Amino acid sequence: MSTPANGYINAGTLEEVRERGCTVVTGGGHAIALFSYGEQVYAVDNRCPHMGFPLDRGSVKDGILTCHWHHARFELSSGGTFNPFADDVRTFPVKLVDGQVWIDPVPPPRDEAGHWRRRLEDGMEHNLRLVIAKAALGLKTAGTDYRVPLEIGARFGTTYSAAGWGAALSMLTCTANMLPHLHEDDRPRALYQGLLHVARECAGRAPRFTVDPLPTSETRPEVFAGWFRNFINVRDDEGAERCLVTAIECGVPRDDIAAMIFAAATDHIYMDGGHVVDYANKAFELLDHLGWKMASQVLPSLVRGMARARRSQELSQWRDPIDLASMVWQAREELPDLLERGRTNAGGWDGEEALAGEILKDSPDEIIGALKQAVIGGATPRQLGAVVAHSAFLRMARFHTSNEFRDWDTVHNTLTAANALHQALKRTPTPELLRGVFDVAISIYLDRFLNMPSQRMPEPSPSPLPPIDQLDRLLDLVDSRQQVEECAHAVSGYLAGSGSSDDLMATMGSMMLREDSDFHSFQIVDAAFRQFQDRQGTESGRHVMIGLARFLAAHSPTPRSEGQTYQIALRLHRGEDMHE
Repeated sequence: MSTPANGYINAGTLEEVRERGCTVVTGGGHAIALFSYGEQVYAVDNRCPHMGFPLDRGSVKDGILTCHWHHARFELSSGGTFNPFADDVRTFPVKLVDGQVWIDPVPPPRDEAGHWRRRLEDGMEHNLRLVIAKAALGLKTAGTDYRVPLEIGARFGTTYSAAGWGAALSMLTCTANMLPHLHEDDRPRALYQGLLHVARECAGRAPRFTVDPLPTSETRPEVFAGWFRNFINVRDDEGAERCLVTAIECGVPRDDIAAMIFAAATDHIYMDGGHVVDYANKAFELLDHLGWKMASQVLPSLVRGMARARRSQELSQWRDPIDLASMVWQAREELPDLLERGRTNAGGWDGEEALAGEILKDSPDEIIGALKQAVIGGATPRQLGAVVAHSAFLRMARFHTSNEFRDWDTVHNTLTAANALHQALKRTPTPELLRGVFDVAISIYLDRFLNMPSQRMPEPSPSPLPPIDQLDRLLDLVDSRQQVEECAHAVSGYLAGSGSSDDLMATMGSMMLREDSDFHSFQIVDAAFRQFQDRQGTESGRHVMIGLARFLAAHSPTPRSEGQTYQIALRLHRGEDMHE
């Protein structure tokens, strides 16, 4: 056995080490591979930093150690890798004393947080999901705040996509929103998935070139708002972006910036099927996490999509057989007067449940009329946003599986647009943004075929199982396909009992993160968590979680390949033997 001396481990004589070519010793919790090359002896961690294969099975040529499995290559003296998919292998100090070889089993210290930040950047740049997973775990262990990887992902996503803000940045923001509601062990997994989608979406894309602010002394918010809205109206994304950058850089207050963007996002009817308001809301939510210092980086990425968005008044389904677009335009024009009439009733409206039912009716005239009456009755923008979000979740909760599978996406799109409008109205309750309530309500109307027939809502009957067993059963159900109604009943039974709402949200977050989840899954989980927080203990809260359960069950199980990569990273992070 090796005998320690001043903390060092004896590996034998220099002659013995040279004869063997490679020697493996253990100490300090490490398996250490010694390689004799030239006149020197080098010591490296015997676990390949890529996927843990024993490096003593590799080969050395020209001072380069090559792993025998995936052929990752390392410069022997420093451990530095030539391959971004791997990582630098840790080296150990070697001493030669009186012909004896001694190894210090403690590798030189390094800045763990700095190392994993750099590795995350490498993973994003090269679209390497194993590297991204290892970096997410490494940053957590190093005690790094979640905003560090979030900012790296946000900067990368807003820089390396000429198309600007897209689905992946929304998913990354959803991840940040969900983190407080997840199990502790699921948080790095969530960050890994959010960051991975940004890397994928940006892979091979041209960067977005930024513009400088105007050399102007203009600082009036109303002037910038007029310019910006006009540029978006005429689809001039270049003019709109420079206007926005200038407004931010010259110090226009963030509330005015938000009002300007959301007004432009609702100057036309239901732009890009609700995605324009949705993306704008997500961009502001991202800034809630990262701070306003990132506004000039984040918000201009919205402009191209806003200027080029499809406007629903141009679509046949909004014009024929009923001219829905004209009905919405008329209601929008009446809105200032309706708000003025409603001022005398402010704070006295409590008709949310009744209005949610009205929005699900088959008559667009009645839907718009009910919304107008609510405004006159003193309903606040926040209340109206909450109502359309509830109605959209009811469409999901009552979605019948006799519909085509792709129609889950149809009901999802309206639902997430409704949630985005609600969240935006909490932030910016302006008359301009409130116009979007009519847009979303008519989109809910257009989705009425998804509830024909309407799926019955589960009864709120408590389950006889203990709460923990109910949650375990919920996870077991989604190991099989098409357990839609079973999951809906399981969630309804849990909420009717004594189980913790926080534990339910964490479990449903795990349901999503186990799968190869896409944009829609991230969006609906984030939306459901937001809505459920506002409605815990209410019937509408039960509707929200039933709708979420049905959607996730319909899309499970997937191949779970992203989870397999994460499990490999987790086992490597724990130091487990990967190749027994």
